[in-house]
Amino acid sequence: MKSAIRFALLALVLVIVAMVSALTAMRLAIHGQEVAVPPLVGLAPVEAERELAGLGLQISIERQYYSPQIPEGRIMSQLPMPGTKVRRGWQVRVAQSLGPTRVAIPDVTGQSEHAAELNIRRRGLDVVSMAQVPAAGIPADQVLAQSPPANAAQVLAPKISLLITSPADTPAYVMPSFLGQPLGSASRTLQDAGFRLGNVSVAAPVTPPAGDAGNPGAAVPPVAPNGPPAPPAQPSPASVIVSQVPVAGQKVLAGAVVSFEVR
Repeated sequence: MKSAIRFALLALVLVIVAMVSALTAMRLAIHGQEVAVPPLVGLAPVEAERELAGLGLQISIERQYYSPQIPEGRIMSQLPMPGTKVRRGWQVRVAQSLGPTRVAIPDVTGQSEHAAELNIRRRGLDVVSMAQVPAAGIPADQVLAQSPPANAAQVLAPKISLLITSPADTPAYVMPSFLGQPLGSASRTLQDAGFRLGNVSVAAPVTPPAGDAGNPGAAVPPVAPNGPPAPPAQPSPASVIVSQVPVAGQKVLAGAVVSFEVR
């Protein structure tokens, strides 16, 4: 009995020792791969890359800014900050200095989008964003404003944002109903509203079913017993509209084409 108890206690001790060893090894494996990010501000990208590579880290130059304090080509900021613990393989993002501002911001207001972009890039600057806005009385595709403004001082980045005029929106209307109206008056109404008259066709005549004896007054199309068939009817200003395309209630743009079927 005592030997069994002694054996159980020994097995329990071995299990505890194994668990403690595994946790210690896991902790060492995790924290053994962590390194402290070194300070990179003031270094050249090649120097920073060499120092990070020795720690198993990588470098990424994401932005460039003007700086009167940091010489051109040197690193002016970093993320994560120096001393931060990171795992090996981590990427350190940095911003590179362009040195003091040496370029004048051109005035491109009033120029076309293409001409303004060429003018900006010719000076070593970049267009970072463009926004469009409608402006009454100003042609489309024209620079309305810029940021930074022309000849601005204390510029941080070699990037310019432009506000471009966009084409004016075409007015939209709800198509009215012309059914039952004479073709002539409907055509004048369309033209006065800025629409165009499209195809005008004559609807086929309605004929009663064959053998309709109960309706002796029903219209029967004339039949020419001898001779050529009668020519098809032609629409006239007095013709009455029986259908239209687009239909009434549909949204249409100014200048749209409207077609009718008349009798």
